[in-house]
Amino acid sequence: MAKGGGKPVELAAWRRRGTRDIAVDRLPNPLRRAMGGRGLMTARGRSSDEMSEEELLEIQGTQLLSTTTGVKEYVQSEFDNVEAEIINANKDLFPGTITFDDFLWAFGVLRSRVFPELRGDKLALIPFADLINHNGDITSKESCWEIKGKGFLGRDTVFSLRTPMEIYVQYDLDKSNAELALDYGFTEENSSRDSYTLTLEISESDPFYEDKLDIAELNGMGETAYFDVVLGESLPPQMITYLRLLCLGGTDAFLLEALFRNKVWEHLELPVSRDNEESICQVIQNACKSALAAYHTTIEEDEELLEREDLQSRQQIAIEVRVGEKKVLEQINDIFKEREQELDDLEYYQERRLKDLGFIGDNGDIIFWES
Repeated sequence: MAKGGGKPVELAAWRRRGTRDIAVDRLPNPLRRAMGGRGLMTARGRSSDEMSEEELLEIQGTQLLSTTTGVKEYVQSEFDNVEAEIINANKDLFPGTITFDDFLWAFGVLRSRVFPELRGDKLALIPFADLINHNGDITSKESCWEIKGKGFLGRDTVFSLRTPMEIYVQYDLDKSNAELALDYGFTEENSSRDSYTLTLEISESDPFYEDKLDIAELNGMGETAYFDVVLGESLPPQMITYLRLLCLGGTDAFLLEALFRNKVWEHLELPVSRDNEESICQVIQNACKSALAAYHTTIEEDEELLEREDLQSRQQIAIEVRVGEKKVLEQINDIFKEREQELDDLEYYQERRLKDLGFIGDNGDIIFWES
């Protein structure tokens, strides 16, 4: 019902651009540098999809590991297709041996060097412009770069520049530290970048599966829902509502009847019953404990490691990602642990309904009507 895994990998099929990058890597060094090949990789470091097996052990238990594994599986599948359909059929363009590691490198270049606005159908690599580094102090969500014509990239914002000033951009305000590590090979010391994705799912074995799925779809959701919980922030909207739907059953199952179909989501936005509310608290706490148990270190151990001066940069990134995830998991667990202690103070559906009918006063007193 509640899982710790991240969102499924949803990546564009960048085959043509990826195989072009491999060809670029075989050009003379000056041309390779100008066209965004391997000579520029140090500008943004290596992303986590290029991690070695030993480095991957550092992110054991994290969502970053599961996402990285998914990316590598995706790239392996793409490589198999490209090798069969393009590389082997065009030996004049690819005379040497091209390995999966070569293709993975090209994929990593694309992920780390394109501008956020130049993805999908607008995918483009801009030599030299892709050298511009990230600055976390930039908080504007508005794009200042755009394609103004074939072969021309422009910057709308007027600014003054003096030597040796450096131009910076914001790679993506919405990415978590795990996503920054995956795409660009760095993290930020910013708690708002620490997040954890809770995956909630309507089980097919649920006796009310069809009804619950219908209700979820009527309200813009589906069989599976992903909720990004950010450190220091409140729970995402509709997360508790969706949880109440998942745990609905027993004497509360009448709300799943067709009679309530258009109103049930509104009812679920408030506590339904003590049993239902207790169930969601226990489900999430158990999921958090299970996820925390998968890490091979504690928060305290990670914080001690971060104080060491001999840490390699990639080891530091791994520690920062996993300690951030664990802090969010503890935050989620604490929210539902505290909520479980307040169950007796909550107002539930039956009480609200009786109030609406005039049988209970605002203070909870039963009203007796004289005939």
